[in-house]
Amino acid sequence: MMSTPLVGAQVPRTRLLPLLIALALVNGQVSAAKPIEFNTDVLDLQERDNIDLGRFSRAGYVMPGEYSLVVNVNQQELPEQPIRFYPAESDPASSEACLPATLVEQMGIKEEFTRQLTWWHNGQCLVIGSLKGMSVRPDLGSNTLFLSVPQAYLEYSSADWDPPARWDEGIPGLLLDYNLNAQTQHQTQNDNVQKGYNLSGNGVAGANMGSWRLRASWQTQIDHQTGSGQPVKQNFEWTQYTAYLAIARLRAKLTVGEDFLNSDIFDSFRYTGVSLVSDDAMLPPNLRGYAPEVSGVARTNARVVISQQGRVLYETLVPAGPFRIQDLNNAVSGLMDVRVEEQDGSVQAFNISTASIPYLTRPGMIRYKLASGRPTDWRHRTQGPLFASGEFSWGVSNGWSLFGGSVVGDDYNALALGIGRDLMLFGALSFDVTQSRARLPQGETLTGGSYRLRYSKNFDQIGGQVTFAGYRFSERSFMTMGEYLEMRNLGTRSQNSKEMYTVSYNQQFRDMGLTANLNYDHQTYWDRQANDRYSLSLMRYMNIGNFRNLSLSLTGYRNQYNGLNDDGVFLSLSLPWGNRGSVSYSGTWNGDDNTHRVSYSDRVGDRGSYQVSSGWTRKGALASGFYSHQGDWAQINATASSQAGSYTTVGLALQGGATATREGAALHRVAIPGGTRLLVDTGGVAGIPIRNYGAPLLTNRFGKAVVADMNSYYRNRVNIDLDQLPDNAEALKSVVQATLTEGAIGYRRFDVIAGEKAMAVIRLADGTMPPFGATVQNLKKRDVGIVNDGGSVYLSGIERGETMTVHWDDRAQCELTLPVVLPVDGMRELLLPCRTITAKADTTDLAAVQATMETK
Repeated sequence: MMSTPLVGAQVPRTRLLPLLIALALVNGQVSAAKPIEFNTDVLDLQERDNIDLGRFSRAGYVMPGEYSLVVNVNQQELPEQPIRFYPAESDPASSEACLPATLVEQMGIKEEFTRQLTWWHNGQCLVIGSLKGMSVRPDLGSNTLFLSVPQAYLEYSSADWDPPARWDEGIPGLLLDYNLNAQTQHQTQNDNVQKGYNLSGNGVAGANMGSWRLRASWQTQIDHQTGSGQPVKQNFEWTQYTAYLAIARLRAKLTVGEDFLNSDIFDSFRYTGVSLVSDDAMLPPNLRGYAPEVSGVARTNARVVISQQGRVLYETLVPAGPFRIQDLNNAVSGLMDVRVEEQDGSVQAFNISTASIPYLTRPGMIRYKLASGRPTDWRHRTQGPLFASGEFSWGVSNGWSLFGGSVVGDDYNALALGIGRDLMLFGALSFDVTQSRARLPQGETLTGGSYRLRYSKNFDQIGGQVTFAGYRFSERSFMTMGEYLEMRNLGTRSQNSKEMYTVSYNQQFRDMGLTANLNYDHQTYWDRQANDRYSLSLMRYMNIGNFRNLSLSLTGYRNQYNGLNDDGVFLSLSLPWGNRGSVSYSGTWNGDDNTHRVSYSDRVGDRGSYQVSSGWTRKGALASGFYSHQGDWAQINATASSQAGSYTTVGLALQGGATATREGAALHRVAIPGGTRLLVDTGGVAGIPIRNYGAPLLTNRFGKAVVADMNSYYRNRVNIDLDQLPDNAEALKSVVQATLTEGAIGYRRFDVIAGEKAMAVIRLADGTMPPFGATVQNLKKRDVGIVNDGGSVYLSGIERGETMTVHWDDRAQCELTLPVVLPVDGMRELLLPCRTITAKADTTDLAAVQATMETK
């Protein structure tokens, strides 16, 4: 609670020494119940009778009243909330924190112990002794109430996960997230010059109201080719309207509106309706599920677009070479379309099936997914009759799981049943059978079955891992709901799958420093050619002579899509150069061309990175550049490529968002549109560096910043980067924690002091001085100084023209106002008159104060 000078402040030791001695020399044991007796005879004071050390005489004493405090339970932080302090019933001379029922619920006490709790102050406050071993310690200096509770009383928690009682629904607010891409092209073909530009974007607009999350997805496209004679093509569409709510006691998510069927058994399709789905994200991190991954090789700087049934899910710019996209939402399921749009105009296209690991559930647990509605297309039009679907997975015993489900509608029905087994040393395996019956508009009724086998295994002894391996066989007459809707509305059937093989394998050869990745997808159909996609990647780190930490990678791939083969090999050799840079060679060989590049990449501070390269192909010399910058308000990626006599292309991508709440607003960068985020507040202090991951964010002019892409139902920590803190600021509290529900806008405050420093002498209206030990508080009730001998005080974190109060005898006695002009030299003192609280200082008094600054 004592205000200490900032580092580097020039404070005479004789001003601080008497108070430090007074606080150190005590008679008797420190106790909240027994006041401390100070030996004032050792103090060299002019007025030995004018001393007020009452606030220091009782350890941990807090004056009765209401305080806004952060609650810390066993070092885990809860949101800031009002806490009242009342005189203790056992000792009116001391005070005790009132823990209301709303706070006790957040502590996560087990149900069998809640019945043992007793209450005081008319049943409003918890009796601390009703839980043996529990203790409470207030610390107003850090704005925190520390609670220590024996773990035996609390629900399960882990290092990064809190029980539902501590989940934070956040505050009401609005958000708008966007991902904008712009490209210009200048192409030359057979002396024919074509110029054009393309603008595209997608994102999410949303609102949070209590526990509800309202989201609307949008996408837009603008294309123009100069000289083509065609008008500018442009469109803007709202692709999806959704509202969802987390139901903690069910560990489930309720969704209303437009959605894709979230299923581990049936293929996904778009519908409008309602669903209730067990949410694995609400489980501890080690029990959470699988998220899809998309990988490939870009031959040039390229734009990667991932979509599903017309809706863009993800869009980004990538440099030439292999890429891996691992931050897709884990709620995405089913077949995804991937387009890699190269800057030379060529396009790679393929499909990815978001397979999941074998369907296993912990013993005694039941996971379920329920949905009902009507199928719709991406233009919000109804495509089929009312349906209902449900599926479950039951952990029968240790190692065995039973799962199944059904889709029921007027003309389409499907029933599935399966079993999973944890084979311990031999991995995990599941098998299921799905039977469908579809009555087509043409009057034909098709009945068929589909059989699926899934497997995964870690081979720890040899460093291998089968991430996923699957096989599926479908009879010709088997139809998914998506195929039925396609036949019903279009009279065609584009899939008609027969067999599907999928393998994802990773192997580490530790002795050689080599890592290998194999991915294989093989899909056959009853009525058309098969599609194949497989790739093999090898990577090795090594040392050659004086060159250390060289990286050598080789990737070979084949994409066979709609009867066309796209084969290629990518080779890369990279070595460190300088402090953070690297020089690399890469070569790409495919059926159309061979490309060789030499590149240099480096970082620009903590926020940026770039890559420049030059090379050649059979078509001519080429040059390219890629720059990425993590800005406070957006993630910025820029690309440029040129090939002699062929094309010149420039691209720019902006990925960010805006979040507005009653507590403030800020622009920010974001990777997952519409996701969970945290608004942090530094009390109006601008330019404070906030760090969660990646580059730090700086608070805006209002002292606000938004940290996006927070993990839902996971304890997140956000801190102030003390190494980059401005010289005029001091962080009394530099770390905050939050466990937020999905889509929440959390709010946390940092305790930051920013301002100037000054030495001052305080005089009362009658010419006397405040007692030794009196405290000076600003309007935020934060101590900024303690009165020393002769009314002297060192003030820190003050603002020009600020009004403050001086406290002794447990209350505010008078107020003072700082002058508009503060001394530049830290050794000059201000003379500050302190008026009674009811009196108003006039401008003539303030002018007199400014005129009476003197040099000590």
